[in-house]
Amino acid sequence: MVRTVLAQSEAGGTLSWIAVTLGPGSFTGIRSALSLAHGLGLALDVPVIGVTVGEALSQAAPFGTGRKLWCVTASRRNRVFLERDGVAISLPMEFLPLPEHPVAIAGDAAIPVAASLAARGADVMLTAARLPSPGQIASASWLRKRADLPPRASQPFYVDEPEVSRPRLRSAMSSTKPVFTAADAEH
Repeated sequence: MVRTVLAQSEAGGTLSWIAVTLGPGSFTGIRSALSLAHGLGLALDVPVIGVTVGEALSQAAPFGTGRKLWCVTASRRNRVFLERDGVAISLPMEFLPLPEHPVAIAGDAAIPVAASLAARGADVMLTAARLPSPGQIASASWLRKRADLPPRASQPFYVDEPEVSRPRLRSAMSSTKPVFTAADAEH
């Protein structure tokens, strides 16, 4: 996809900015996408505009249905990221709130979420939007660029707390054990 866009740009088009999704999603996926986007932005001297997965999927939302859009992205440990009304939360599937109004469901976790909500009596409509397309990401970034949406830093949008943390380093000065011994030198 990058080669195609760059080839089109070299063939007479101009690249005004780089659009990228910020999350929510997997740690590695978000970091990889942002690294590529920022690298291209620096190399081509164009800004990077980030949008959330929900903002991108909203470009495929069915209009005129009177339904609010809920974007649900699968997470680990039987959890989902739920984006609605500009807010994203992470929660277990069994704790999904019951919507107070009719909703349209989009995202890669849409099928199980819609089934769960419908089984509890919610008025849900399953959309065909599962993953944001390049066109949807570009459309959402255009809304940010022209200031219809407030600016957002093109940095990772994490919803969950980190699963790992840095180990605490034990100070050599406070330790009663030697940090390095003569036996260590032999190995």
